[in-house]
Amino acid sequence: MNIYIPSLDNKELLDKYLKYNKTRKCEFNVANPILWSRHYNTGFVIVDDTLVFCILNDGKPVSFTFPIGEGDVKTAFDSLVEYCENQGIDFNLYLVSPEQYSLIDEWYPDKYSIVYDRDSADYLYESESLAHLSGKKLHGKRNHINRFLERYPDYVYESIDDSNYMECIKLSDDWSKNNEDTDDEAVYDDMSYEHSALKFALEHREELDMKGALIRVEGKVVAFTLGGRITDDTFDVNFEKAYADVQGAYAMINREFVRRELIADYKYINREEDMGLPGLRHAKTSYQPVCLIEKGRVCKKSMPE
Repeated sequence: MNIYIPSLDNKELLDKYLKYNKTRKCEFNVANPILWSRHYNTGFVIVDDTLVFCILNDGKPVSFTFPIGEGDVKTAFDSLVEYCENQGIDFNLYLVSPEQYSLIDEWYPDKYSIVYDRDSADYLYESESLAHLSGKKLHGKRNHINRFLERYPDYVYESIDDSNYMECIKLSDDWSKNNEDTDDEAVYDDMSYEHSALKFALEHREELDMKGALIRVEGKVVAFTLGGRITDDTFDVNFEKAYADVQGAYAMINREFVRRELIADYKYINREEDMGLPGLRHAKTSYQPVCLIEKGRVCKKSMPE
């Protein structure tokens, strides 16, 4: 089993298989595995002409994603089960959608179980909703934007390009310094790695098929966003940063990016998970997602003795 570490060098291989992806999970935006593989110690393998991401332990796969690609996914699934048996390790899959689990249960009734992780569920929104913020439930978001417009009527919106991406890195530097005070070591590690991943993403945005935008106030970049395609109808917002003391900056970059650059091509916007952080959960829920994209871990059911 040849193991690859996602990188720009093998992006073409990833693209070859990811074009068959039908799920809207953020992990299947090609930029995400390239940006985060080293932090989460993940790689990928090609099994029976399908793509399978995997968690590595001492360089060996110990957990897999559901196969995607042109090949027979059931054959690939069976190959993964056989591999685990030969290696003497417990078989398990991660990032499994309810639809994928239904297939597994159809193939092998009552043999496998799934446990969903609420903290890793992605928030999916309709682009029309984010672009127009209509209705009573989004009244507060409109108020944030109105306050921003009242205070900064001469704001400037720009797509991210070679002339301005370094200013976004500067904002990210400032944001990291202002938010590094946390007692949660795991959160701190994620934030530290995110900063380096974001810098890499901005520097290589074209190679990663990413697009983004920024908002400038009085010549200074106060907010930016960056993301990429997951499926033909779904765009993933990988990063979004703004200065906390610029009221309405987050709401403004969120709305304007969707309104100006995404709504014509994408029906849905994935704004990723909340990682179980209460403040982030409240913020993402307040935008009224159309649904949560569930992801679960699948393993064999224990046989009665």
